[in-house]
Amino acid sequence: MRLCYKYRDYETKPKIREIQMSGLTGIDLAVIIAYLAGITLFGLYVSRRVKDTEGFFMGNRRFGKALMIAQALTTGTRADYAIGVVGASYEIGMAGIWYQWMYIFSTPFFWLLSPIFRRMRYTTTADFFEERFSKPLGVFYSFFALYLFMLWQGTIIKGGALTIAGITGLPESWFIWGVTALFVLFGVAGGLIATVTTDFIQGIFIVILSFLLIPFGLAAVGGFSGLHSSLDPRMFSLIAQKELSLFPVTMLVISGLVGIVAQPHHMAVAGSGKTEMSCRVGWCYGNFIKRLCTIGWALTGLMAAVLISRESIGRRELAFGALIKMLLPSGLTGLMIAAILATVISSCAAYMIAGSALFTRNLYKKYLKTSADDAHYLLTGRIVSAVLTVGSLLFALYLPSVIDATVHFVTIVAFVGIPMWAGIIWARANSYGAWASIIGSSATFYLTRTLGWTQGPQLLAALLVGFSLVIVVSLLTPPEAADRLQRFFALLHTPVGEEKNMENARLKLTLD
Repeated sequence: MRLCYKYRDYETKPKIREIQMSGLTGIDLAVIIAYLAGITLFGLYVSRRVKDTEGFFMGNRRFGKALMIAQALTTGTRADYAIGVVGASYEIGMAGIWYQWMYIFSTPFFWLLSPIFRRMRYTTTADFFEERFSKPLGVFYSFFALYLFMLWQGTIIKGGALTIAGITGLPESWFIWGVTALFVLFGVAGGLIATVTTDFIQGIFIVILSFLLIPFGLAAVGGFSGLHSSLDPRMFSLIAQKELSLFPVTMLVISGLVGIVAQPHHMAVAGSGKTEMSCRVGWCYGNFIKRLCTIGWALTGLMAAVLISRESIGRRELAFGALIKMLLPSGLTGLMIAAILATVISSCAAYMIAGSALFTRNLYKKYLKTSADDAHYLLTGRIVSAVLTVGSLLFALYLPSVIDATVHFVTIVAFVGIPMWAGIIWARANSYGAWASIIGSSATFYLTRTLGWTQGPQLLAALLVGFSLVIVVSLLTPPEAADRLQRFFALLHTPVGEEKNMENARLKLTLD
């Protein structure tokens, strides 16, 4: 198979080169098989430590700083993110980095939020909405989060399969089914303990994924000087003339900050450490490493803009796979595929476990099987982990675009993040205000879309309506019960290790 690509040079006439594209070699296959066998066996080995639901869903809250950093990095760094940023940067320049740097200004807040999440002592974010506001709001959030988990898993699987299929020439569906089977295997067996323990290894592969192509790409384009001379100077701007101009970027950043607290997996990412400092260091430092990795993705996209013509690949999201196949020698191609698989397996396993926790604790245990032993709920969690994956497979098979999915969930999570922020920092916020905010902001966003507004104004209008409603409606309606507020804020003011104070005050430490 031959792929034609164009070397763009604004000083000389564009030239067309042809590169011989070959399939995977025996060395590549050996690397991939060794990775898959090693990570699966290791995950199954550590799964022996899972004896109850607390271990399956939260790892017994015993993770230290290194594992917390690895967990934050791997659950927040995925192949679809890299593919989306590379593809966007390939088309519009460095501004494509904002599809992940939308969270860069949220990163310092992780240092402040981590102790809050740890002190809540909840297993799921739905526990927050139920305990702080009402049971109906907790049920609503549970279904909302299950949708998000299936969407996220589908997007991750889709992105990884799209790239690997492009490299190997094999059907995309093969990888969708194969990768899903792998993360279900050790995720269902080992829960969060197996996932986070293997994340330390997966994190190394994520760094490889982010930077391995750069030296080969720079050699192909003639170094940084060749890169600059071959591209329009506007490609190096962090603000694009289309798609990601200043106002849309600003609104993505604000939406990212508003919604970051309500992402359903963050209760485990930020709250499963054994100390508050472990949670702080893990969530903040892990995401800081990801911001550095994102620079590598954007730079890879610029090199693809020099080396690959749009006509040769059709879709910009195929640029990453095309560049891997074009530049990497035998062995390293297999290593890159293993790195892509690492991001897919680690992220999907974490989301699958968080989704099963939501269903098992916040729906099944509360409304379907209210009295059973812990072993029954552990088995239920494992079964639900596998069942939820079916929904993610449907998303993976039919999702049109990785970037579209990314923007979609950033947008809708923000609408749920508004009442969560209000509930944490304002005691007067109540369930009436929370409902009004979620419904009002969502309705505003979709109404303005039907009127033809662009995304930036849509987000601004929706967020303004959401914050206004949570404040006004909460002030006009009765406050939450005093005992509910006392318990919630007592949790926030009680550091981990000082639970004796709550016991002396006769306050419960856990949800029934």
